[in-house]
Amino acid sequence: MVSAYSSSNVSAVVLGFVFMISTSMVAFADKFYQDFYITWGGDYHAKMLNNGDLLTLSLDNVSGSAFESYNEYLYAKIDIQIKLVPGNSAGTVTTFYLSSTGSSHDEIDFEFLGNVTGKPYILHTNVFCQGKGNREQQFYLWFDPTADFHTYSILWNPQNIVFLVDDLPIRQFKNQESYGIPFPKNQAMRLYSSLWNADNWATRGGLVKIDWSQSPFTASYTNFNADACIWSYGTSSCESNSNKGAWYWKTLNYADQGRIQWVQKNYMIYNYCTDTKRFRQGIAPECYLTNFP
Repeated sequence: MVSAYSSSNVSAVVLGFVFMISTSMVAFADKFYQDFYITWGGDYHAKMLNNGDLLTLSLDNVSGSAFESYNEYLYAKIDIQIKLVPGNSAGTVTTFYLSSTGSSHDEIDFEFLGNVTGKPYILHTNVFCQGKGNREQQFYLWFDPTADFHTYSILWNPQNIVFLVDDLPIRQFKNQESYGIPFPKNQAMRLYSSLWNADNWATRGGLVKIDWSQSPFTASYTNFNADACIWSYGTSSCESNSNKGAWYWKTLNYADQGRIQWVQKNYMIYNYCTDTKRFRQGIAPECYLTNFP
């Protein structure tokens, strides 16, 4: 495995394709106050700064914090830049996810599991369909996510769900309903983010607890963008093809699949599709198909 945090720019040759993983920032115009409201910790722990261009979430021994989108989406390409909690972040979890509500909810998760100083974060991903999750994949990152902002993206359209880091696809969950595998398509989802105390499980299974002397722990957000089908009063803004952008039809080509292979070979540390000890009754049916290169 390539060591985590090896550099901020990584060049690799994958299946004959040469590509550069760039950490350069992308300029977006959206203001956080236009798209989000604070749901938790707004007294002190969550702040919108710089005229709405920057949002920070903080955690201390009093409270964590969170925000939520005004809009509901039924398919979207979401991008947001995050700089994670620096230093000793053990026991903290910073989340960024789409979710509907209810016991049969759908959900698409980015979760960043903190660690002790000098140890890499774990990027935890999951997909829930009709209330059922257990589709975790975990990765180390090839850069220090606390040193600068990096772009984390969710592409969710009728064909697939793709997780991306700095525009590099790291995971794909295909729509394979023809094989009887559920896919999120009927429930509109809001975008959520939070920073909270999860030291009962987040770092080494809960063995490493939060060091409150290091608080407040702060994560920063900027450059939010959503190309999306907005769901309102039972109607989608993408009812006609003329309202759908290229992202709506996007699937991964051969080069993209090679990039996922590179990431999963070098940085994946957990894959539910290979965990036969946990799933003694058999792994999920999509694992036998083509979700994973």
